[in-house]
Amino acid sequence: MDKKYLISLSIIALIITTAVLFPKNNSSETYLTTKVRRGNFISEVYSTGQLQTENSELIVLPEEMSSRSVNLYEIKVSELIEEGTVVDSGDYVATLDYAAVEEILLKANDELTTALNDYEDAKIDTNLNLSTLRDELLNAQVDLEEKRLILEQSVYESPAVKRQANLNVERAVRDLDQKNRNYSLKQKQDENKVYRAWEKVKSRQNKVDDIDKLFNKLEVKAPKPGLVIYSHDRFGKKVKAGSVISRWYPQIAELPDLSSMISKTFINEIDISKIKVGQQVKIGIDAFPEKLFDGEVITVANIGQVIPNTDSKVFEVSIKIDGIDKDLRPAMTTSNIITTANIDETLFAPLETVFRNDSLNFVFIKKGSKIKKQIVQLGISNENNTQFTEGVTEGDLLIMNQPANADKIPYDGIEIYERVKLAEIDSTSTIK
Repeated sequence: MDKKYLISLSIIALIITTAVLFPKNNSSETYLTTKVRRGNFISEVYSTGQLQTENSELIVLPEEMSSRSVNLYEIKVSELIEEGTVVDSGDYVATLDYAAVEEILLKANDELTTALNDYEDAKIDTNLNLSTLRDELLNAQVDLEEKRLILEQSVYESPAVKRQANLNVERAVRDLDQKNRNYSLKQKQDENKVYRAWEKVKSRQNKVDDIDKLFNKLEVKAPKPGLVIYSHDRFGKKVKAGSVISRWYPQIAELPDLSSMISKTFINEIDISKIKVGQQVKIGIDAFPEKLFDGEVITVANIGQVIPNTDSKVFEVSIKIDGIDKDLRPAMTTSNIITTANIDETLFAPLETVFRNDSLNFVFIKKGSKIKKQIVQLGISNENNTQFTEGVTEGDLLIMNQPANADKIPYDGIEIYERVKLAEIDSTSTIK
């Protein structure tokens, strides 16, 4: 084997052995750094929403449907004008199912006819019954008169005859009294019977009248001028021809007041604690990207809603849009930027500079070749930066990627952590 070749192999082997046994010192580790800045710090929450009118006039089922006498719990919509049509007060909007009302009207008329017949029968029965009783009462009066004449004529008869005549008079008196009472009771009973029959007639007549009124209102008219927007039925579907509207969900459409619009949005439970009534909002409209509106948070829900098929919760927030714009329409999609905080002259840096260990928030401050692990107290945050209230100064150089030997670097500023924990304990004690 060539001597030069052997020497080359020996040199290569020596280089490999040296690299394995004596690895290169990694003291020149590369860090991503940024400086702590001082200035205006704005915290914002972003969300999408949907335009709604703050106020609107509802178009609902005729009030006669809610009458207990009508007994109609739901009705089909036969025809509708096109959604978005601008109507004047009294203009036609929709037609409800005539056939359903005709059916119950026919039945109600049959019930009224039956009630009238029962009323007439009750009057006839009363007349017959009282006529019979009056005849019996008259016969009892005549019988009593006869018994009294016999008693008067028995003055010269034997005591036994007189006694018998007297008993007959007493019996006739009792019989007449009994028939008088029977007549009075029967008269009241029949009067009540006729009264109940008449009340039934009135009830049936009222039902017919209510159904007639409903029948005349099956063409639904606009109560005021406006833009027709159809509502959702109890299944959450938009009302259209063929939809069934119940008296528990009586809304057919609405006439929104376009002069006062709101954006209804939903904020996740992580950010909802930042949202307060009165906060300022910038609102964009997807349909008009060139337009931007000012707004204000007017309501924040206290109770969250679970997003279907997830464990996440969101909270409903309403934002009132300032001013009037003729192009804005309900159901348009909005992009909302809610300003939750605006602080002048404060320290902040990117979120990536903050690390957390248990309950400690800390940063790595680079000074020359040295690195310090500094405990910090944080304020508010936005999507990019976080505010520092203690632990750093303006211009500090912060490391954004954790050093390899981070666990070996001791903490500085432990008094900050102790002060924060003491404040939390005091706050908890005060609440209790």
